[in-house]
Amino acid sequence: MNCIFCEIAAGKAPVEIIYEDENVLSFLDIKPLNIGHTLVIPKRHYENYLDLPADELRNITLISQKIAAKIVKAFEPDGFNIIVNSGKAAGQSIFHFHYHIIPRYSDDKVKFNIVFKSYGNGEMKQIAEKIKNV
Repeated sequence: MNCIFCEIAAGKAPVEIIYEDENVLSFLDIKPLNIGHTLVIPKRHYENYLDLPADELRNITLISQKIAAKIVKAFEPDGFNIIVNSGKAAGQSIFHFHYHIIPRYSDDKVKFNIVFKSYGNGEMKQIAEKIKNV
């Protein structure tokens, strides 16, 4: 397996580390959307959000919250995004689970091209039932 995040977690690739413990590593993104854009990864390889065991998901989420608070204190942004891309269609380009923590500013010109959909008459109930019944 050739995974840059596994190499980073093993100390084989240089990064600017924000946080590290035995299970989690956080470092600055090399292609930031804004200054301070930080990634948080499990050191063990999991391809995406659904592969991560629940106990590791809880741990990495709590650590991400603490790192987000530090980013807010350090940069005083107007807000921030926490993003997980799971799968190529969702924008995942490195197939090792990771959170993006992105400080946001009212004038930062970072835009996500979101086109909202709408449900037809009665369709919401059908869709909700389909999900609940899986």
